[in-house]
Order: sequence, then structure tokens, then C-alpha cells
Amino acid sequence: MLNATLRSRFFSASLHAGLWVLLLLALVGIGGTRALLFREAAADPAAVNIPVPVGRLGQLFAPANWLKQLVDTGGSNQFLTAHFIPTSPPPPPPPTTRKVEVTYQGYYRAAEGPQQAFLRLGDALVRVQVGGLVTTNLFLIEAAPHTATLTNSAAQTNVLKLNTKQEVEVPLK
Repeated sequence: MLNATLRSRFFSASLHAGLWVLLLLALVGIGGTRALLFREAAADPAAVNIPVPVGRLGQLFAPANWLKQLVDTGGSNQFLTAHFIPTSPPPPPPPTTRKVEVTYQGYYRAAEGPQQAFLRLGDALVRVQVGGLVTTNLFLIEAAPHTATLTNSAAQTNVLKLNTKQEVEVPLK
């Protein structure tokens, strides 16, 4: 029944008309012609004129004073903790490996010379002899028509496919 009442045209029309009447009465002033009189309140002599002294709070919470407060207590306070004293995090350990992007781009062999392979390290094209050093701690073991095999000083072997970019982890010295 309430649902039917809320959906009726008569209810919505009367609600709409009532809101317009309220707006009109608010704009006309509802019969009131005089504005409210506002005046400044009389000063109370008992009121505090000095604000709260917070100038020294900065010194109280300065990081330089935290350690001094710990030392002054002598450790006798059971509620004292060093948990909230900020300390700098330990430096991260130095990396043990680095990643190198390598792309195998083919090989060739001269008439009397050793087999050579073309490798792209990042943006640089490098020619490496089989068994030679590609970059620090990374060696070329074998070059075939479709694959090249790399190894490093940690005996990790990587097989590269022709013209496929691959990230290789190289241990640092």
C-alpha cells in the first residue's frame, strides 16, 4: 500500500507543490521583516589571554633528546623501550649477480681461423671466439646454427636460441 502511495501522481504533485510553497515562504521571510541583531559579547576578565605554552614541545620530542632520556633513567624504568627510537635500516647486502641481456645472432668460421659467434649484449654487437670471454665471468662454450651455449664461473649453463633476447645472470667476482 505504501508503495502504491509513493508511486501515485497525486502524491508526487502535492509533494512538488509543497516544496515550492516552502521555498517561496523562505524567500519572502515567513512574515518576519526584521533581521536578527548580532552584537559583540562583552569581554570576560577571567578569560585567559595567554595561549597554551607549546613552544618547548619541539625540544621535548627532538630526536637528539631520545637517547639522552634513555641514559638518564639508568635502565631502572620497567616501561622503557627502545622500540620507538628510529634507527636507520641496515644497508642492503651488495648484489652477488647481475643480469645481462644477450641475443645470439649467428656464427662463422674463417678458412684457417677459429669459430666466431655474434652476440648482442644490450645494444652492442660483440664478436666472440668459441671458448672466449663474452663479459665478466661469462664464456661462450659452443656455437651451433640455431643455438649457442654460455657458461659462467659458477658453472651455470645457458642455451640461447637464434635471434631471441634472453636475460642471463652473471655472478660478480
